[in-house]
Amino acid sequence: MSVYIHQLPHWPKFSWNQESLTPLLTYIRNRQGRLMGRMEAMGFQLKAEANLKTLTLDVLKSSEIEGELLDVEQVRSSIARKLGLDIAGLVPTDRYVDGVVEILLDATQNYQHPLSADRLYGWHAALFPTGRSGMHKITVGAWRDNTKDDPMQVVSGALGKEKVHFEAPNADRLEAEMKQFIDWFNEDIYLDPVIKAAVAHLWFITIHPFDDGNGRIARAIADMLLSRADESAQRFYSMSAQIRIERKQYYEILESTQKGSMDITEWLTWFLHCLDHALEANTEILSGVLKKARFWEKHATTILNMRQQNILNMLLDGFEGKLNSSKWAKINKTSSDTALRDIQDLINKNILVKEVDGGRSTSYILIE
Repeated sequence: MSVYIHQLPHWPKFSWNQESLTPLLTYIRNRQGRLMGRMEAMGFQLKAEANLKTLTLDVLKSSEIEGELLDVEQVRSSIARKLGLDIAGLVPTDRYVDGVVEILLDATQNYQHPLSADRLYGWHAALFPTGRSGMHKITVGAWRDNTKDDPMQVVSGALGKEKVHFEAPNADRLEAEMKQFIDWFNEDIYLDPVIKAAVAHLWFITIHPFDDGNGRIARAIADMLLSRADESAQRFYSMSAQIRIERKQYYEILESTQKGSMDITEWLTWFLHCLDHALEANTEILSGVLKKARFWEKHATTILNMRQQNILNMLLDGFEGKLNSSKWAKINKTSSDTALRDIQDLINKNILVKEVDGGRSTSYILIE
């Protein structure tokens, strides 16, 4: 039978080799500082656009890690509305998407506020507005109360062939465990916030205090501390997006750490490397924002209707699939004839061009 770190006598007194981590941590902190300095020089509009793009990515990818695919336009629209951004192409959003967005925004916009059980309950309730996870009724907005079903297990595999990856602490320990975690989170001022983000992520997900949603809330907690590290409510890199890319390694390092000793140097090293990769990926986000800014600067005097502006912004943000006249008509809720006129006007203005490969349906791409 496996022994988990929460069963060890010194739990939760984590330790690590600070000497081995210092060079990497110093490099990461310098890189964060350079990024924030570069963003400060970009002006309000570009920063807002980069922040919106990063937060959208963060919400989408944190849910993807758990196997949930959210609608990108709903997520983007929900974030824009809640941040008060005046942008084109907003769509209606459902309460689940709004709830997921509210968690990340509360964590990052209010990063200086203390954590509390009630705040975590609110995040959990926002994740599960129907009181169910899939078909199953769960305890929502409170610590799990599965004393009859303990232990809470993380398993994978087909029915009858399940593999147990982790067993969480029994439910009767949760009140004391979470009090200790929250007290540490709010009171420990001597730990670098990046290291604290990594420790908090591991500690929370090991306690596993909720029936479901622990991974997403653990990542929101980490984002909250990374916002403290950056001293900014705006996000310009996405840890969740990078964890999604490295999901296999993420689960492997979590499992090995939770079955290991109280020395969590390997987990912290992995977290720092993952954060480094997330900072590197910021280049792609930033280039997309700059490309969009240059496009609208170039066409500042071009006369365009709202339908055209809407579709052009969608193309600049990364339109999924191919753009054709039927999609144009559907998105803008207009007739096929109007869609074709709009498209032809953009072709005449050297903004769109027919895609070379053709196919059964003519598609169009942006001239860059």
